Amino acid sequence: MPAHFRSLHAYRLIEPDEQYDLFACREGRLHLVARQLDLNGPIDRTLCGGLLPANPRWLELDTRLLRDRRLCSSCKAGLGARRKGLPSAQALW
Repeated sequence: MPAHFRSLHAYRLIEPDEQYDLFACREGRLHLVARQLDLNGPIDRTLCGGLLPANPRWLELDTRLLRDRRLCSSCKAGLGARRKGLPSAQALW
């Protein structure tokens, strides 16, 4: 796994807004997306496997946002696995 996946800069956060998409998360959770899309996997998915909203509101990821209670637990687990280079992280894609 490339070293750039270990940095928080390699990921962005999707902030929910008042208009929910048909296929995206409807729980109002924050989801993580790889900044540089991996062409070996689906490019329209969050780290937990959910679809991206049509017009996502992007936030830069920092350690403060990793402690937010609204952060999707599956995305957070996927981020931890990818940063450690675990094989289970590739199964998420």
